[in-house]
Amino acid sequence: MLGLVVIVLAMIIALLGANIRKDKTPKTNEMALPIAAQKPGFSITMLKIRLGSHVEKNIFWKQMFFGGTNDSYRKIPLHSYGFQHDILWYSEYTGDTTQQLPIFKLKMTDVLFAVSESTYDSIKQNITYKDAKGQNIVVSQSELIAQIKSHNIYREKFYLGTDKYGRDLLSRILAGTIISLSVGLIAVIISLVLGIFLGALAGYFGGKTDAVISWIINVIWSVPTLLLVISVTLLLGKGFSQIFIAVGLTMWVEVARITRGQFMSLREKEFVEAALALGYKPFRIIFKHILPNAWSPLIVISASNFANAILIEAGLSFLGVGAQPPVPSWGNILKEHYSYIVLNKAYLALIPGSAIMLLVLAFTLLGNGLRDALDTRIANE
Repeated sequence: MLGLVVIVLAMIIALLGANIRKDKTPKTNEMALPIAAQKPGFSITMLKIRLGSHVEKNIFWKQMFFGGTNDSYRKIPLHSYGFQHDILWYSEYTGDTTQQLPIFKLKMTDVLFAVSESTYDSIKQNITYKDAKGQNIVVSQSELIAQIKSHNIYREKFYLGTDKYGRDLLSRILAGTIISLSVGLIAVIISLVLGIFLGALAGYFGGKTDAVISWIINVIWSVPTLLLVISVTLLLGKGFSQIFIAVGLTMWVEVARITRGQFMSLREKEFVEAALALGYKPFRIIFKHILPNAWSPLIVISASNFANAILIEAGLSFLGVGAQPPVPSWGNILKEHYSYIVLNKAYLALIPGSAIMLLVLAFTLLGNGLRDALDTRIANE
């Protein structure tokens, strides 16, 4: 049950996608190099500057699963800032307080409205600027400063710190959940379809059909899984979509072996003989009569394969042949930060490693629970 709770929680996180992340960009790739590799709980004052007159709306359904919205603002970590006439001056945070920091100046209208044509009236203390439609707008200086303080300058906290590129680590860990679950799901579906089909043919028909399929199973079974996945990945090319096919095509062997064994046992039962006597065709007997009675071990092996798929995807991404940066795969995050283990920032590698371990453990526990629940001998005892 504990494993099931973790899996359901992971599914909810994957479903909501960018809606629950601080970094809502599609690949969670919002960088701020001055605040790179900061510890958990780090907070800093940020300035966001409009990049254009159009602001993309954060629509709920657009940010589900792999969705996200491109940020309409450029964000700058601040050391200090102030206002002078129609100018906002600021110095960027660098982490080094021993040297004098350069001062940057921007028109307040550029910061808030992303417009460049503005004039300042020192007598009336008003600022006149042209909006996106070219119309003249008059705003008081104090009103404009208040708007900037409320909309453009804010305090941001990073609960798990930042990675080596200054990205929010918590957002990338949350985004990695959908990567792992989707790879596991698609890989298990591919392995079930291929494994059940071949295993059913071998177990039901026997003879030469069984000999050929068993030979293929034994050949693939003799090749190390990771080596086979790497070979398929190199053949199909690097990338996230190729991982689905590569992992799925290497996990069907165990499904086929179990299906073959189940069919060899069940084809001697009375209900199969009755179906043959009624003149039913082989494929109807296979998929409508025998397969529903062979689901129990297949469900258990699917949970185990789900955990294996997550581990394989993380391993491939760590080796650089899986999902390519900046895709927020847990294996990629671990690869980028494993060297920090000896630099007093081991959490940058331990956090994604713990996420992989937790989700794999959850599916392993679920598989063990399903095995006990579906085993009639244990249930009778």
